[in-house]
Order: sequence, then structure tokens, then C-alpha cells
Amino acid sequence: MMWENSNTLVLSVFTLIVPVGIFFILRWTKDKTRNVSTLRFFIQIVALVAVFMGLVLGPFDDPITQPLGPAPRDRLIGAEFLGNQFPDGLSVPIFACYYASGRTVTCPIWQIQAYIFPFWSHAIGYFVFYSTSGLEKLAIVFGLVITMSIVLGKFFCGWLCPFGLYQDLITRIRKVFRIRHLSLSENTNAILGQFGYIIIAVFLILSFIFGSYSISGIQLIPGTQPGGPLGTEAGIVGYINEPFCLVCPMRPLSVLVLSALGYMRFSYVSQITYGPFWTIGYYVTSINLAVLIAITVLSLAYRRFWCRICPLGALTALFSTSTLFEQIALTRLHKTEQKCTKCGICKRVCPTQAIQMYEKKGGDVTESRCILCARCVEMCPYENALTLKVAGKTVMKSRNWLQKTDKTKLAHAARTTDACN
Repeated sequence: MMWENSNTLVLSVFTLIVPVGIFFILRWTKDKTRNVSTLRFFIQIVALVAVFMGLVLGPFDDPITQPLGPAPRDRLIGAEFLGNQFPDGLSVPIFACYYASGRTVTCPIWQIQAYIFPFWSHAIGYFVFYSTSGLEKLAIVFGLVITMSIVLGKFFCGWLCPFGLYQDLITRIRKVFRIRHLSLSENTNAILGQFGYIIIAVFLILSFIFGSYSISGIQLIPGTQPGGPLGTEAGIVGYINEPFCLVCPMRPLSVLVLSALGYMRFSYVSQITYGPFWTIGYYVTSINLAVLIAITVLSLAYRRFWCRICPLGALTALFSTSTLFEQIALTRLHKTEQKCTKCGICKRVCPTQAIQMYEKKGGDVTESRCILCARCVEMCPYENALTLKVAGKTVMKSRNWLQKTDKTKLAHAARTTDACN
């Protein structure tokens, strides 16, 4: 009872802090060109706490995961009200790594891979029991992701994703040292935007190859027939069940941060096993670390670099900005042609170098590269020229933060926005 009361108090305080924080930011942030950015940073921190809420609530020292660390492995949303039908919890289109302690929601990319192999036809998973087939589990994941993408689109990327916050912190470090960011050519940026879809295709193909025996009874690669006590120890695929996770930069970041905070025991995690490609055992590979280092360096040079090639972002964009879904997507960026003077500020401040809000004459200017961070809305100096709408209702709009006759300020703002973002 005491434990439940403590958790209730923590959740009550957390629930109270969020609206109070939002109110104070909107009420007392005087600089209109930083109002939305300050609010977004606050929401990102709140989302980070919510994603890893298990680190706050416990229970700690679970006997099953106690060797790994004192924090709980999972406190999942969705596992209880969906029961055994979906024991891995709610699929939310953000990086919330399976391997990290204290996770509250689940990364859909891990689920998609795991439900193809090894859990397509096996009832026992990682300390959970599945009562549904692989096809049913995939239908649930895609149903949740499609629904969330239609409702909020890439708002998840700009405001809620922990790895997005990591990249924004890197941007803040760059600003402290007054280092100007680099920009990719429009052609190069457009090509990079296709990489997310290529990554999705590659990991899906690999997962189906590994799971071919469970799906069709044909073993395409020797050693991929499930066996062992849990039915998942299948030779080489015992450690490559989820191929994307072997290169995902969020996985080592989660493990290293939680180890540094004492939530995971690094002495357990850092056991060197399985050859030169495994630097700290089952949880992080040297490939993971190399990708994380590369993305960190690139994000220091190019704003939100990972977001330009992110497969989860591509999946979200597919269900929110593609021709098939754009007519029913609820969260959109809108431009009023008559109020735009082509000053170019919106294009320069965009962290992913989306250009449609500048190039397109008017109307819906949402595109796959847009993470709905609303920085363009915040910086646009013309009243209602850009608006962020949800279900047709304006929730954010550009404001005339310059005097109409102050052409000098506008020209100066256009020149300096690159240095400020």
C-alpha cells in the first residue's frame, strides 16, 4: 500500500508539473522567436521522463532482471489492458529501446522485427507469453503506428523522441562554442531522405529471411531453425534476431546513459563475449557504438542528421505525408500564400532542411522531412503566414514579431538565423 501511495504521489506531481510548466513558458517567455523552442524543449524533457517512467516508479531489484541492474526492465503501457494479446506494450513511433531499463512504451521497429523472427509462431518470448500469431501481432503494431501517425504525424519526432532530444542537446553544445552548422545541398538532402525507406526495406527482408522456417517451413539460412528451451536459440540468429537493433544508435545511448546513472550494472553489461564485433556483450555491439559516434559527429555538423535517415521517421512519414494518407492526416503545416514575402527565414531555420514551406505557394506544406518542430512557424515574421493545425484547428501560428516598417531588422534576421539555429 505504501508503495502504491508513493507511485500515486509521483504521478500526481508529474501530471501537475506539465501544465504548470507549459503555462509559465507561454506566459513569461518574452522573446517571441524563442517561445515555441523553449516550450518544445520542456515537452521533450517531460517526454523523456515519461518514456523511462519505470526509473522513477519502480519496483526495483526485480529478481528476474536483478543481475542487470536495480531498475525494472519494463513498466509497459498497453500490456495490461491488452493482456496476453500484446505483452510487449504500446507501440509509439519514437526510439524507446527494448534493451534499456525502465522503458514505458515500445519502439515499433523492435516489435516488427521480433514478431517476424523469432516470435512469429512461438508462444514464449523474453519473459513473456504470446497468445497471438505473428501476423496478429504485426497487425496490432502497424495499426497503432498508422493511427498515431495519422493523428500527430512526425510531431513524435520533433517533440517526443528521446533521440531527437539528444540531437537537440548536441545543437545547443555547438551554439555554446559558437560553431556554425553546415548545410547539405538540396539534392543531397533529398537523397538522404530516401535512406530511411531503404533501411526499413533491408531490415524487413533480413527479418523474413531469418524467420523463413517459422513462416513457411523453409530454412533459407542454415542455423535459423528455432530451438532450445525457449524456442528462440537458433544458432547465429540467437544474437541477430532484430538486425536493425545491431546498428541502431539509440540502443548504446540508452545502455550507456543508464549505466552511468547506476540503473544498469556496467560490470554485467560489459562482459566481453562473442568475438571482436561484440564490445560489451549482448547489449551493445561495436557496430552500435560506431554508428552512435558517427551520428553524434554528423549531428554536431548538420542539425538533426539522424532524423534525415531515420527508418522510424520514414515509417511515420509514410503514414502521414504520403499520397495515400495525406488527405486524412490530422496534423498539418499550412501556409497562406498572400502573406508570404519569400524572405526565406523558414527555410533557413528548419533543422532538417525541409523546403516545401518555402517553395510551395500555399496550402498544406507538410512533407516527409518536416518533423513538425514549428521552428519555421516561430521564426516567420508575418502574422498567420504559417500555421500548425490539428484536425483543422490552429494550435500555433506565426506572429509579426518585427515592426512592419522595420526592414533593417528583417534583413538582419534573415542573415543571422543560420547562426542562431
